[in-house]
Formats: sequence, structure tokens, C-alpha cells
Amino acid sequence: MADTQQVETKPDRWAERRVARLAGRIDAFSKAHGGAEGQVAYLGERGARIVLVGADGAWGDLVARTYDGALKAVEKSGITVHEDFDGEFAAKVTTGRYEWSRMAGIQVGGPSNT
Repeated sequence: MADTQQVETKPDRWAERRVARLAGRIDAFSKAHGGAEGQVAYLGERGARIVLVGADGAWGDLVARTYDGALKAVEKSGITVHEDFDGEFAAKVTTGRYEWSRMAGIQVGGPSNT
């Protein structure tokens, strides 16, 4: 009988650091906005987008290299994670004049994209 060798895989320390860094940024956002909730969206080869919505309605996003890394970061930060960005969760976002002018763009006299 042939001996089988077990190969130990080393943990990817860079991946762990990226997760810790993302979790830290999520924590900072949460503290600055009275708490936060999030949603993780798969971006394909680019990784995943973490959309954050603060208790005060402010929002922001982060991009992780991998979907698994994004999930680990939100889990580590302890925020509530939604499966979809719709309904009650989307209604928590407040937008200001800047966002409305950027969404409207050139069509209604907003700032140009150039």
C-alpha cells in the first residue's frame, strides 16, 4: 500500500489582513453614523461590493477582492447583513442635493461628468 501524504495549507495571512482592514473600515463607518447595516453583492472576478447604510441614512461602499472575504469582514464587524438592497433597507438611505444632481447629470442641469 502506498503512503498518503497530508499536505498542510498555510493560512493566507494577506487575506486575513485584508478582512481585518475591511472590518475596521466597516466599524469606523458604523461608529461615525450611529450604527450600520450592509449588503454584499458579487462583482464577478473583481470581487464583491459591500454597501453600508448608517443609522443616520448616510451610505457608502467598499470593494473586497473576494466574495468570501467580504462576507468574513461583515461578519467580523457584527453589522446586520441584508440579502438584497430593496424595500425597507433601501428606504433607509437618505440622499442630498449632491446625489440628486449627479444622478440627473447633464439632463437637468446637474454638474457635467467631464
